[in-house]
Amino acid sequence: MDDQTKSADFFVGGVRMPRPFRIRRLGHFGLDMEDIHAARTFYTENFGFRIADPLDLGHRLPPEEQGQHGPTTGYFMRHGTDHHSFVIFPRKLRMRLLPHYNKQSTINQITWQVASLREVVDGFNWLTEKGVKIIRSGRDNPGSNWHAYPLDPAGHTNEIYYGIEQIGWDGLSKPGGMHRRGYTQTPELPHRSEYAETQEGFAAGVDLLSATRAHEPLEEKHDVGGVLLGRPFKVTKIGPVRIFVDDVAKNLAFYRDHMGLTLTEEVVWRGHRCVFLRANTEHHSIALYPTALRAELGLSAHTTHFSIGFQVGDYRQLRDAMSWLEGRGVTIRKLPPELFPGMDYTAFAFDPDGHAIQLYCYMEQIGWDGRPRPAAQRPRIDNDAWPEYVDAASDTFAGEVFLGPYN
Repeated sequence: MDDQTKSADFFVGGVRMPRPFRIRRLGHFGLDMEDIHAARTFYTENFGFRIADPLDLGHRLPPEEQGQHGPTTGYFMRHGTDHHSFVIFPRKLRMRLLPHYNKQSTINQITWQVASLREVVDGFNWLTEKGVKIIRSGRDNPGSNWHAYPLDPAGHTNEIYYGIEQIGWDGLSKPGGMHRRGYTQTPELPHRSEYAETQEGFAAGVDLLSATRAHEPLEEKHDVGGVLLGRPFKVTKIGPVRIFVDDVAKNLAFYRDHMGLTLTEEVVWRGHRCVFLRANTEHHSIALYPTALRAELGLSAHTTHFSIGFQVGDYRQLRDAMSWLEGRGVTIRKLPPELFPGMDYTAFAFDPDGHAIQLYCYMEQIGWDGRPRPAAQRPRIDNDAWPEYVDAASDTFAGEVFLGPYN
């Protein structure tokens, strides 16, 4: 029996489930940076993320500490129409403001989308009853998404959320005047619709053009699938997330039993047990690795972050991204492919803080029977000799589709 049907005591949209929510996908991800200005430039220029909204947290400091903790503004950034898919904040400030902060990590959030506000509210109640520590709930702006924030056993902040703001053809985020009420706890249900909320803002005469609109910082001269862009590739998806944990079994139990992710596969590499869990049809959306592996791979010891994945549109874009980023002085490395089952060719770029970004174009998809492709049927990856072209697999270009134009 699939683990999603064991002890099924709840109905989620009329479907019997073992918990009162069902994660649909990895929604967004965040990192805390030592040099927020360098990070903002790095991700907007090199990867094309657009700033949906800045957020200054300086007002949360006591008056006597104003100006003593460095930059106070973080940035909500997007690669598509979601208000944010990638978030960066100043690390020093967050360490001061957040007592629950995991000082062994720079990950500020691992965020999972559910399909309804009821799932967020019921999920909050259920996780609380299970003894999971939830650091806050309610609704934050910018972004407008309802959420609850549970901590995993290693101290990483997770989020389940519903209803993130969408940014359309005009590139404008929701103006600040539309954020007419804040929520610091889950709401009573049913709640009024987004339409009713925005109508209230229109009636109040909110200036729609007062919102943030990002601009392309680079000359659009690269032909990417017939569209001129500022770089020779387009990020079309974020994830998977890879993290280091001291206790793989304990964290596996949290993500599988409490968060409801499905265990796809396990790998033992040089004696290290690595596990891969999925939210939807992708082979994995999060992977857990023992902390002891970090030094062996030569990754930064200042964080439990292994990597965040940035999927690009196709294999040609992947190859072009590597050479273009190297030409801009970005460090590119290739790591053992055995550590990334369900993927073929991947490369890692490193930001100014030493965080790894996994660039890739293909992720194996899991079908109705819930089984991954047998290892013997996967292509052999030679990191020293990438081919100019790759053959199509049965699930090439399958999975989550990027919505909207590249630009």
